[in-house]
Amino acid sequence: MKKAAILFLFSILWIGLSAQAIDEDLLKVKNRLDSIVSFSTQLKLEVDISFINMPVKKAQMFYTKGKKVKFSSDDFVMLPKRGLDFSLNSLLEYSFITVDRGMEQRNGRSYKAINIIPTDKRADFSIATILIDTKLRRVMESEINTKKDGAYLLTFLYNSDAKVLPDKVTVNFEIEKIRIPINFMGKDTQLDRKKMKAAGTKTGAIYLTMSNYQIKSVLYNRYL
Repeated sequence: MKKAAILFLFSILWIGLSAQAIDEDLLKVKNRLDSIVSFSTQLKLEVDISFINMPVKKAQMFYTKGKKVKFSSDDFVMLPKRGLDFSLNSLLEYSFITVDRGMEQRNGRSYKAINIIPTDKRADFSIATILIDTKLRRVMESEINTKKDGAYLLTFLYNSDAKVLPDKVTVNFEIEKIRIPINFMGKDTQLDRKKMKAAGTKTGAIYLTMSNYQIKSVLYNRYL
């Protein structure tokens, strides 16, 4: 009887979680991004890791809705997995619930903090916290705790209030917890293995700068 009662309570809890409404502000951001059919942009990549010396790299990035992002470059053939999914698809691909964490301050401005918690085991992250500008309907910051590659903190900068896609993205991470994102980044990249093997926590950052966006959208308004 006791076991049956526990199973009943668990079932009620699971139904409640499954039926939980997704945060409305998150849906507004998603709908705005979903209106983008495709875009291309010029991309500049810089790496700030103590034991890596890599010149600034340039590439062209191509996005088509429903397909993987593509790149064209003479400098390198691989980019960090995190930091380039402006569509939120990687966070919202599988079923999830959201938790409103209130407002947080960044650079004197208030943004809405939302936890995204996947309910499907296929998701490659355990929890994500995103900061949303509810007025301009865009993501300002995203902290993603992955299941295998540690945590990433992404900060998005926009050159104007009208922009839906970022002009700059900074990706911060701990080296020990991820696969070092330098593979295939060009023969002119130098690696100091002594510094790499030295004791202590190592952090890194990747700076992405986008320019000359060419955006095709199903909506034609001031936000795009």
